[in-house]
Amino acid sequence: MSSPTLAVIGGSGFYSFLDEPREVEVDTPYGAPSAPLALGSVGGREVAFLPRHGAGHAFPPHRINYRANLWALASLGVRQVLAPCAVGGLQETTPPGALVVPDQLVDRTSGRVQTFVESGAAHAPFADPYCPTLRSALLDAAPGAVDGGTMVVIEGPRFSTRAESRSYAAQGWSLVNMTGHPEAVLARELGLCYATVALVTDLDAGVETGGGVDQAAVFASFAAHLERLKGVLADAVARAPLPAADGCVAWLDAVDPRHRPDRGLTRD
Repeated sequence: MSSPTLAVIGGSGFYSFLDEPREVEVDTPYGAPSAPLALGSVGGREVAFLPRHGAGHAFPPHRINYRANLWALASLGVRQVLAPCAVGGLQETTPPGALVVPDQLVDRTSGRVQTFVESGAAHAPFADPYCPTLRSALLDAAPGAVDGGTMVVIEGPRFSTRAESRSYAAQGWSLVNMTGHPEAVLARELGLCYATVALVTDLDAGVETGGGVDQAAVFASFAAHLERLKGVLADAVARAPLPAADGCVAWLDAVDPRHRPDRGLTRD
């Protein structure tokens, strides 16, 4: 079997994607990933799948080993990552049930290890955090999805207060999430193309006037739309062109080999 060049990282409630996968245990310098990697075929293309939170949601957002997850995927030959996630909506244009392919990210996390860089000058360009090629594949696979928007990533695991939520909305940001960072920047540091498709499960606390965000309702909403999301991802896998030497990876060529974030990475 050929090595997978594309991976899907599943979010809350998204613990499987492939039919009859074969599992691979991968060790990394950063510890174990959230779960064994599942390998299989989608539309004739070899794909890796990793549940972000582990089996049965073992890891809350702030305890996910993001570095191990991305390193493990890259070590198997992955060059492109599709990263679906559940989000709260902050604007009228992002109601529950909407699919959104954001183009910007704001980091409001704290205490998370956000980089592979340990020495030297290796400053990843991040003005546009998501790969335009993969964003196009997702949008083509999801007619009616919202094209663009800013996702603010909070530390969690608690939901936002009403004041926090209203502040995010007042900035014009579209979505609130707990796992989109540092996943996106770690992918960039390893030269991986990365994009996300967000499923809006609820209106965040400051947008609504009811009892606030409820975990059970969020999980139920995601479950109700999971098969739809899987269909979009399968279509996006088929539409995504093979990896190319684009800006997601080309920036590493200018970094001193002694200080490259991917130094020591064995790519099968």
